[in-house]
Amino acid sequence: MTALRKYQRLECGGLWRETPQDQRREVLVRFGEATLVLSDPKSGTAISHWSLPAIERVNRGEEPPIFAPGPDASESLELTDPDMIAALGAVRHAVQAATAKPGRLRGVLLGGAALAVVLVGVLWLPGALVRHTASVVPLAQRADIGQRALDDLTRVTGAACNNQLGLQALAALSERVFGPVDTPILYVLPEGVENPLHLPGDVIILPRRLIEQANGPEAVAGAALVERLRSRTQDPIIPLLDHAGMKATVQLLTTAELPDTALAGYGEALLRAPPAALPQTSILSAFEAAQIPATPYALAVSPEANAGLASNDPYKGLAPSPLIPDESWIAMQGICSG
Repeated sequence: MTALRKYQRLECGGLWRETPQDQRREVLVRFGEATLVLSDPKSGTAISHWSLPAIERVNRGEEPPIFAPGPDASESLELTDPDMIAALGAVRHAVQAATAKPGRLRGVLLGGAALAVVLVGVLWLPGALVRHTASVVPLAQRADIGQRALDDLTRVTGAACNNQLGLQALAALSERVFGPVDTPILYVLPEGVENPLHLPGDVIILPRRLIEQANGPEAVAGAALVERLRSRTQDPIIPLLDHAGMKATVQLLTTAELPDTALAGYGEALLRAPPAALPQTSILSAFEAAQIPATPYALAVSPEANAGLASNDPYKGLAPSPLIPDESWIAMQGICSG
């Protein structure tokens, strides 16, 4: 994935369809670390976020190339910019290389490496092996593993809410909170999620209840902000590998493959795990940097536990400019409505 860094901040124009029945629409396409951001070229408002490893070309052998964020996606994007097309091809190659079966020579070398790992593992703490494995997983594969973990989670919660206007509002809010570069992908799941969650690949999951019951987007923005802060206190792939077990971790380290069975049940485990505590000073600093009031989040999540956030809110008594337009907030509240 080091070679992909030359594409960061790459931008170009494209033609986007929300569904196959819709007219094509001009969009600005930005290549990030783990996401492709589609936005309105006039207003700059984000329209959609795509996970880079999930993107695939849907008209192979035809010109111009058309891409989609997965095999079952209704959206599509037509591109003619050669650098952006090359960037997406490089991502696909990186994902395939990370998950490819090793050849004979590579198998021999990796077999030896695996034996060495097992021997060292007798003396080495399992936690150290997990941390080392996490440190060498490339960005593209992290995002791919995160999407696979999301698939396991949605077995329990149901598919992510996908009202298109709501998704556009969610993408716009994410860009407002985190900026236009390396913006995380936000999902809303319909059932079973009580607290915000995060997954590898810069994926943040928000509870439906929070969006439908909040008085404004500030509480939702705060929840996403705090959860991303939480994701940066510990590498999100570490608890996933702890769940997968030592055998799967060694397999990922030595063959660059994580079997599907290793992720089975991780979604349920994630739902049961209590959120990690964060220092209040770090949370307040994040709110101040993002220029978001902390009080709406504190009141929506837990007024008693977060009383200190409300009393020390850097924007207490002020009226910051709206995070997103009122119509976008209304659309977001209906993201699970169909």
